[in-house]
Amino acid sequence: MTLAAHLPALQVVLPLLAAPVAVLLRHGGLAFAVVTAAAWAAFATAIGLWLQVGQGGDGHVISYHIGSWPPPWGIEYRVDRLSSFVLVLVSGMAALVLPYSRSSIAREIAPESHYLYYAMFALCLTGLLGITITGDAFNIFVFLEISSLATYVLIALGRDRRALTAAYQYLIMGSIGATFIVIGIGFLYLMTGTLNLADMAGRLGAIESSRPVLVALAFLTVGISLKLALFPLHQWLPNAYTHAPSAVTAFLAATATKVSVYVLIRFYFSVFGESLVFDQLPLPQVMLGLSLCAMFGASFVAIFQNDLKRLFAYSSVGQMGYITLGLSFDSVNGLAASIVHLFNHGIAKGAIFLLIGGIVAASAARGAVSPAPTFANLAGLARRMPLTCFGIVLGGLSLIGVPGTAGFISKWYLILAALEKGQWWLVGAILLSSLLAVAYVWRFVEVAYFRAAPAGQDARGEAPPALLIPAWLLVAATIWFGLDTSLSLGSALDAAQQLVRTGR
Repeated sequence: MTLAAHLPALQVVLPLLAAPVAVLLRHGGLAFAVVTAAAWAAFATAIGLWLQVGQGGDGHVISYHIGSWPPPWGIEYRVDRLSSFVLVLVSGMAALVLPYSRSSIAREIAPESHYLYYAMFALCLTGLLGITITGDAFNIFVFLEISSLATYVLIALGRDRRALTAAYQYLIMGSIGATFIVIGIGFLYLMTGTLNLADMAGRLGAIESSRPVLVALAFLTVGISLKLALFPLHQWLPNAYTHAPSAVTAFLAATATKVSVYVLIRFYFSVFGESLVFDQLPLPQVMLGLSLCAMFGASFVAIFQNDLKRLFAYSSVGQMGYITLGLSFDSVNGLAASIVHLFNHGIAKGAIFLLIGGIVAASAARGAVSPAPTFANLAGLARRMPLTCFGIVLGGLSLIGVPGTAGFISKWYLILAALEKGQWWLVGAILLSSLLAVAYVWRFVEVAYFRAAPAGQDARGEAPPALLIPAWLLVAATIWFGLDTSLSLGSALDAAQQLVRTGR
């Protein structure tokens, strides 16, 4: 067999092996080299899988049998249009965030902990990739715990003591979510006798309305919603994003909640099926209501935040509302809007948090008493850091959904899905909630561009190129995918059509 045939296994094995090697080396520089090489290799692997699935034709699925044990007896790695798309996002973000981390953590994490940071980053990446590629329900839980445990440590590595509180809060909430998920998987195993997702879906057809199956659906929905920070189960997210090291915040904002959305889509469409989830239960109405609460409530709260990281953390909760809103439509365009916004929001928010990390690094280099990106410290910032501020503005325009940015494509397809359903009022809701995004983005513009810097403010400028270049690559991607949608929207539409076709 050729190397190409083993790409699914390499996708997980490469970062998994890098983690213990980083610990054994016990040297920040060497650990960085090993983990970064593994991340870039994983990114190349993900692109290879995405190309293989695309070249295989409509509905092509790659099935890889671990240990040559055929499913459902053995563990299966399964790659389709959706999973390959998410793999590219997760591994690509890791490949960009790690070079950024080299300079960023020098100011935010104690030097003796650098090798541990890289080891935990590799484990977190392993877990997220494993969740996305596995075709086994219990493996989803195992990889979810690997990524979660690594995430708790990554958040706690911040110098601010509040990072420990944020990590502990996330640990408690994350453990509750994981418990709900494993209980749901247990009920499904009880009713079907299998853990293979494809096999499970086939066996659920005859018993989909039985009470244990409905209980499993309820537990999985709540548990996964907690992991993806769906309103009102989002309480762990603002503190985690605010107090974690900048590189950690960027990586989590771009990937962790997005992988949880992937899991929800996978269970809804590939396991339970649309008939049960969307036709027999009031789940679409519940999801619609919670999505609107997130879009308006979290965005409104974001307007009144005084810390820039916290502002965009609440923005993330609001943006997750757009993703789940697309799911509630139960249509190809609605699902495509969710999938493409999963990607578009990931790159835009990753860019914003990387740029905010540059502000923190520049403030620390100037010897600021408080390097935190509070609005009191941001007055006149555009004069000192024009590239950083302009990048944040461009990322903010994508969150608003301005034409020419990736975010516009997502909201346009949400509007199309609403019009297909004849729900004109939802078009107004999408546009009105976008005005809230205008308000919180404008707060940054007003302070950075239209307020004078405090007297005696150091005139030194931009963050180091090692911090600016990865961030601006994501900013450029945000504009590129707003102008050329063949890769992002094309993959999302293909994935949506494949899921809707198999879920009916």
